[in-house]
Amino acid sequence: MKIWKTLLIIALFIGVACETDDSNLVDDTQDISFDRGAMLVHWADNFIIPAYTDFSVKVSGLDESIITFNTAPSLEGLQSVRENWLVAYRSFQKVSMFEIGKAETLNYRNRLNVYPANASGIHELITAGVWNFDLPSTIDEQGFSALDYLLNGLGSDEETVAFYTTNPESENAKNYLKALSATIKSLTNEVLNDWNTSFRAIYVVNTSSSATGAVDQTVNAFMFYYEKALRAGKVGIPAGVFSTNPLPQNVEGFFKENESKLLLQDALSATRNFFNGFGIQAGPGLKAYLDTLNSVKNGSDLSTLINNQFDASETKINALSANFSEQVLQDNSKMLSTYDELQRNVILLKVDMLQALGIDINYVDADGD
Repeated sequence: MKIWKTLLIIALFIGVACETDDSNLVDDTQDISFDRGAMLVHWADNFIIPAYTDFSVKVSGLDESIITFNTAPSLEGLQSVRENWLVAYRSFQKVSMFEIGKAETLNYRNRLNVYPANASGIHELITAGVWNFDLPSTIDEQGFSALDYLLNGLGSDEETVAFYTTNPESENAKNYLKALSATIKSLTNEVLNDWNTSFRAIYVVNTSSSATGAVDQTVNAFMFYYEKALRAGKVGIPAGVFSTNPLPQNVEGFFKENESKLLLQDALSATRNFFNGFGIQAGPGLKAYLDTLNSVKNGSDLSTLINNQFDASETKINALSANFSEQVLQDNSKMLSTYDELQRNVILLKVDMLQALGIDINYVDADGD
């Protein structure tokens, strides 16, 4: 009897162990059931490459308008450059989150969009007539913010045109203006060409579920952008979340004055579309990935909670003044409330989503969640 009892206990133990192993296999299969390769193809072909292609076209238009303006500066030419600057700046909001591959190597986003611009440094370079935008020391003297200053921050329209005509340093000023757009154009074409000639092929087959996998790298780039560039850069820093006092001069598009809200709306729309897989055509994205894994929080689908929070953030943004600097000075509570809504999605995306997807953060997080 003792022998039979012993055999029965062993059999039961083996049965429990087998059930536990089968359960683990089911969990692993959940991730395998989602086609990461198809998602990478969708990201490359319907988000990243089309966004960079569109931006390249817009940047070329900006560059051409500056060349025309430099030939014979005029009020009409200035207006044309300003319009092309804003068109390109808005298009940039759709590529800024994709800082992987060549863009990461080039420090692309910072080269194009560190703000506020260093006005005194810009004037020093123009006076010297020599500059090198590859130097880290010139990071706040180039890109869209430098163009913003040179197009919108020099005074009246007449004073601005005079800066490029009757000013003793007008030739240097025109050359600097041209160098700014030429640099944006050349960096953008370098990134786009890399995608088209080699990086796409590497990217779409890199389905590894690891820190070096394309999914992990893209999601980290997306998360960094949303948390640091969008939430903090466009709203939190000007509102004074990370400083003793608000910094109204640190808004995006400071000198244009009435475009900060528009740029943020474009950025939020781009991040929401990417999350949902809505590129130039719909396809598998992070929402579909979460839904495939049946990711739930507090009894609700995680993807629904994230989209609801995108909606809540959009509502707050829509209630802001078009001029964020003015908003900070007149009623900063609305900026702080907008930051709070954006922050709530940091928790859902960075903590809950990444945990569900098994993705680790690979960037330094200094301000917490």
